[in-house]
Amino acid sequence: MVTQLEDIYNTYFKDVFLYVYSLSGDKYIAEDITSETFMKALASLDSFRGDSDIRVWLCQIAKNSYYSYLRKKKSFVDLESLPEPASEDNVEQEITTTEASMKVHEIIQNLKEPYKKVFTLRVFGELSFKQIGKLFAKSDNWACVTYHRAREKIKARLGDYR
Repeated sequence: MVTQLEDIYNTYFKDVFLYVYSLSGDKYIAEDITSETFMKALASLDSFRGDSDIRVWLCQIAKNSYYSYLRKKKSFVDLESLPEPASEDNVEQEITTTEASMKVHEIIQNLKEPYKKVFTLRVFGELSFKQIGKLFAKSDNWACVTYHRAREKIKARLGDYR
């Protein structure tokens, strides 16, 4: 069991760290949230049903932990220290800014399936179109088209916020 947990940690630490870093833009926060994520995953490993890739499950825990962190620290945010919004043409770049990240994540959560899952797997799970297609029992071309459609939907909804 311990060896299995070590394997999971060693295999997915970098993915979870990069995901949290893309949300927070802060290396130290990402390290803390990543550590917290694996502690929570360890405590609830028996509840992992295997319905999704373990990487997606870990990233979901990380996202929830990060949002909890933001809620706790909300009163300490210095509005002048927030980054300027990125170009609306690059959705991936917008995810890296904290302010835009909240809007983008809200939009992503409201996307219909399979757009939501395909976009999340591609951007946060860093899976290839081939891997995503395989998860859905579809072609890599289907995954690519679905991802780009999801991206266009996100860009259109981001325009509604501006």
